[in-house]
Amino acid sequence: MRSPKEKITALIITYNEIGYIEKCVQSIDFADEIIVVDSFSTDGTYEYLNNHPKIKVIQNPFENFTAQKAFTLKQATNDWVLFLDADEVVTKKLQKEIVETINSESEHVAYWFYRKFMFQNKPLHFSGWQTDKNYRLFRKSKTQFSDKKIVHETLDVEGSSGILKEQLIHYCYKNYEDYKSKMLNYGRLKAKEAFYKEKKFNYFLLFLKPTWKFFNHYILRLGILDGKKGVIICYLNALGDYERYKELKQLEKKNELAYFLIMP
Repeated sequence: MRSPKEKITALIITYNEIGYIEKCVQSIDFADEIIVVDSFSTDGTYEYLNNHPKIKVIQNPFENFTAQKAFTLKQATNDWVLFLDADEVVTKKLQKEIVETINSESEHVAYWFYRKFMFQNKPLHFSGWQTDKNYRLFRKSKTQFSDKKIVHETLDVEGSSGILKEQLIHYCYKNYEDYKSKMLNYGRLKAKEAFYKEKKFNYFLLFLKPTWKFFNHYILRLGILDGKKGVIICYLNALGDYERYKELKQLEKKNELAYFLIMP
């Protein structure tokens, strides 16, 4: 039997998110419990969280996104969890929809959120982000993070899913160097993921995949309509793909060298 008011735990993982985490935390003050798992930030993020009266902060070494989120999910006391990135903000309308949803008679066990991508403080309308959605609200007892991915983690869901109407605000683009660093890091993690799956490097994909990514996001997905912002985002997203295949080549070289060194 459903309780009169379902409780909810908000979960976040962080590493050097000062300047963003404050907005995120403020937007989830309606949650019954807020837990943040920090990967030993050095910019004051941990100190800010540790001094916040409503937040339980835990420091845990970062292995990959899936492992960190799986660890964080285990910390939740309540079954309903709202799992956010530190650069995401829940609007007042979305807050209301979340509360109404978890207290409704719906049998869905997980919900997709559409996200509005913010280029600094201005919305990015196209550039491949217009259909971006992620699982953000779900029951802990009916879900788990798949171990098949270490970046852009996948949620395995036992049951049906729904989609909320209100959008989540995503302040992903802080500045050029920050976003570039993020895309390069994602590319390296995807290379490790491909390497573990024994996918092989080839020069054709090294040049084809980034070129296609830029063309797809800038032309087919209308990044051209975002002006200069669209050029920057589409280029950096394509750069992430280039880094993935370049790093895969390096991993294969290291593996071959290690094999050569242990040969009798």
